[in-house]
Parts: sequence; structure tokens; C-alpha cells
Amino acid sequence: MTKIIDLRSDTVTKPTPGMLEAMMHAEVGDDVWNEDPTVHELERKAARLFGMQAGLFCPSGTMTNQIAIRLMTKPQDEVVCDQRAHIYNYEGGGIAYNSFCSVRLLDGDRGRLSAKMVEENILADDIHYPRTSLIALENTVNKGGGSIYTVDRIGTISQVCRRHKLGLHLDGARVFNALVETGEDPVEYGRYFDTISVCLSKGLGAPVGSVLLLPADKVQEAKRIRKVFGGGMRQAGFLAAAGIYALDHHVKRLREDHKRARELGQTLEKLPFVEHVLPVDTNIVIFRLAADLEPAPLLQKMKQKGLMAAPFGKKEIRFVTHLDYTGEMHQQVIRILKELNP
Repeated sequence: MTKIIDLRSDTVTKPTPGMLEAMMHAEVGDDVWNEDPTVHELERKAARLFGMQAGLFCPSGTMTNQIAIRLMTKPQDEVVCDQRAHIYNYEGGGIAYNSFCSVRLLDGDRGRLSAKMVEENILADDIHYPRTSLIALENTVNKGGGSIYTVDRIGTISQVCRRHKLGLHLDGARVFNALVETGEDPVEYGRYFDTISVCLSKGLGAPVGSVLLLPADKVQEAKRIRKVFGGGMRQAGFLAAAGIYALDHHVKRLREDHKRARELGQTLEKLPFVEHVLPVDTNIVIFRLAADLEPAPLLQKMKQKGLMAAPFGKKEIRFVTHLDYTGEMHQQVIRILKELNP
């Protein structure tokens, strides 16, 4: 039986032996009672890393994003984000359901907003309109092909938010991919964002979990929201230990994922059945098929040859390189792509 190489997402990884060892030896307690020391350690570690005051460990990035939105808005407010944003497309309509807010969708540069765009879309204080209250960015942008916000660009958006007294949230599902690529200091992020969601289960390879970074005086309210969302965990230190290990051991190696992703992009650009490949900035490769092709038959042929990818729109397919994707697998994938005959 052909061993499958799974490039559908960087969420498909398994804990490494070192991570499993850390999990097995974690000191734990009941986190709902605020008594799990390993959870506390992870929350402090992540907060210090980004120059933030506090952290709150949650089961998922969707939960951390939704807690942040609920925390910084009121019913009838409006959240401004790019039309490609994960918080809008892939969180089950949570902004409307959880926070009773509307969404203003902008069309940025591969998912990246500018300060000018934000400024132009702040609504006037008029009873006919929702209140603009929160700007949400995503870094890297999944549907933008892993595109990156630089600190300078974030800083200019932050200035607009401060001037208009708006909250600024970061969906940092793959923020470490951005930081490794730019070499920027994560502490700079803490200067600009009110809240940051940091995912541990994507490029960093932890099995579960995200940390919401936030001001210390907002933690209790964030815990209240987490509770009603069903996010209170008991001996969560076993999972937090995996997150600590990931932060200590799996950040720098993200460069390998980026290198392999670029090589996949270069290979795809030369194939006759590929119409266009989005620029490959980090670990996500999105390519559009030629006009006469559909994703489903091609994905089936890939799978028969031992390669899995994800459909990503009517004409697009996505690869995501990750911790479990080895150099040997990489060479095999390149061979499979070159041999494909749609």
C-alpha cells in the first residue's frame, strides 16, 4: 500500500518523541480551578514572547479569535477585516452568533489591509450604521497564500486604530511563520495589538491549543467568555506542555517548510495544467488550474499516487508544508507532480 504524503494542512502533524516525553512528564492540576502549573507556564511564556501582559490557553484558534471579538465589541458593532479572513470564512459565522456583530469586508493585497483602507471604512457615528469597533488582521493570511504583514504595516494600521479608539486584534494562526521569515521581534506586536491569538497546532506541531494574549485586566472577562463557549479544560497541562515544547524547539525549523514550499511553487509554475501560482512567502502554496480542469479529478489522481492536497475554491488547490514533511517526501512529491497527466 502506498504511504500517503499529506499536504492538506500543517494541522495533520503528530507529536514528536520529544514533545510526547514533555507531555508525559507534565505537572498538572485542574485549570478551571486555576491550579494547573504547566498551563500557567505556557501562558506566561507566550505573553512574555510578545511583550503582552497575560495569556489564556484555549482548545483552538477559533475560540481565541471569538473570545477576543466578544471581548472588544458590543452587539450592533462592526468588525472590519479582509474578505479572505479566517474569522469570517472559517469560524462558522461566529462573529454574528457569538458577538451579534456585523462584518465589513475589505479586499486587501492578498488579504493584507492598509492603514488607508482601514481609515476609509470607519463608519460615521450615525444611528443608521453599526459602530465600527474592531479591526482584525490575520498573519500569515491563509487564503492569501501565506502572505505576510510586516511590523511597519501593522504599525500604521495601529495608529489609525488608536486615533479612532478602535480595538486591534491579530489572528496569529501562523504568526511564527511570518516572524521567522521577516526576522522581526514579536515584542513589537505587543506594542500594536490589543489581543493576539497564537496557534500552537499548525506549523509548531502541537496536537491541540492556542493562546489568547491580552491585557491582564481583561483575563477574568475572557475566562468568563471561554467558560460559556465550553473552553474550560481540567488537567490541560498535558496539552500545555506540548505547546511549551513547540515554542522551544519548533520555531526556527519553520524555515525548512518555507524553502520546500517555494520549491513546490517553482515546480508547479512549469507544469502545463497550472494556470497560476500565488507568490509563495511562507509554507502555503496555492495554485489555480488551467481553464478546462477541475480540482476534484486531479486531487483523486494525486491521492492514487500517494499525495493529498486540499481543494481551495472552484479552481484552486492548496499545499501546506509542515513538521512531518521530510526531505525524502519532498523529492517524491516533486516527482509525482511532474508525472501527473490530468
